[in-house]
Amino acid sequence: MTEPADLTGIDTLLTDDEKAVRSRVRSFVDTAIRPNIADWYENAVFPLDIVPQMGELGLLGMHLNGYGCPGRTAVEYGLAAMELEAGDSGLRTFVSVQGSLAMSAIHKHGSEEQKNDWLPKMASGEAIGCFGLTEPTAGSDPGSMETFAARDGAGDDADWVINGRKRWIGLASVAQVAVIWAMTDDGVRGFVVPTDTPGFKATAIEQKLSMRASVQCDIELTDVRLPASAMLPKAKGLRGPFECLNEARYGIIWGAMGAARDSYLSALDYSRQRLQFDKPLSGYQLTQEKLVNMALEINKGSLLAVQLGRLKDAGQLQPHQISVGKLNNCREAIGICREARAMLGGNGVTLDYPPLRHANNLESVRTYEGTDEVHTLILGNHITGTPAFR
Repeated sequence: MTEPADLTGIDTLLTDDEKAVRSRVRSFVDTAIRPNIADWYENAVFPLDIVPQMGELGLLGMHLNGYGCPGRTAVEYGLAAMELEAGDSGLRTFVSVQGSLAMSAIHKHGSEEQKNDWLPKMASGEAIGCFGLTEPTAGSDPGSMETFAARDGAGDDADWVINGRKRWIGLASVAQVAVIWAMTDDGVRGFVVPTDTPGFKATAIEQKLSMRASVQCDIELTDVRLPASAMLPKAKGLRGPFECLNEARYGIIWGAMGAARDSYLSALDYSRQRLQFDKPLSGYQLTQEKLVNMALEINKGSLLAVQLGRLKDAGQLQPHQISVGKLNNCREAIGICREARAMLGGNGVTLDYPPLRHANNLESVRTYEGTDEVHTLILGNHITGTPAFR
């Protein structure tokens, strides 16, 4: 069966196992997400009841090994992200925050006790995690974070006390555990914080125009007291959170193409059925040019995703290559979704059709895990050898 929008035979680059993963996730999206997403988006509802289903499907911590995690390949994870975001960016974001951020932080940097305590429950969906890095005045520059963790006493067994604020933290108000990054006298460190710890408060950000079927929050940390064992022992400095961010950015490379493909197919189907001047829209040259341009960018972006996935599975993926994918695929995807919306005319501004919902969501996706400007500067630094961030 030919894949929709595949002009270049991308399926020939995939194994049977990879295509089987894609098929399973696509079926889940078709049955659990598509029939409900318009209502979830309109009413700003994140469907917690599908989290255990995601766990059963092996979507949580999908690329991690051991501790109850599925241990799938990077390409399999990417294909799953593409299918999830074809449903909605908010649902793919849940999988990303849970697996690529919170679970990855514990898996990469945690102690054996932390891994055993949290990863099996998070992989099954029994526990939800969040990742607290961004602050109200520290987004693209996390090194300027003001959240501070101080020792209360002397010695390695002394408690930590954390004070500060975080903003735009996905899932925080529904999470059981938070990975909080804070400045210390020894630089940036990460902490595993059960969300029922006294002094931890998460408040959902409302009145959003994007990612409405998702949860983003403000966090206040007021004298949050933790034992010494709460610190992630293997993460020191900003390299710790950045390694997790790169995992999330990788998923976005694939996911953005899912939103683009869904919008393209919606516009294609509409153009075949909508009659104007006694002829389907698809029969007009201007319409065909738009559809061709969309399909070309989807194919190029998907080929890029497969290449980066193969590099990741081979242990050869470089940070600047992740920036190539994130910058290009988000930028092209949002343009495709906007063009698809325009092709739908007035009907395109309703939730009967997905392109404007996807475009609105991609405003967030394009912003988080590094804005266009940040990734441009990462690539500029790589190309020229001269950092220009300041």
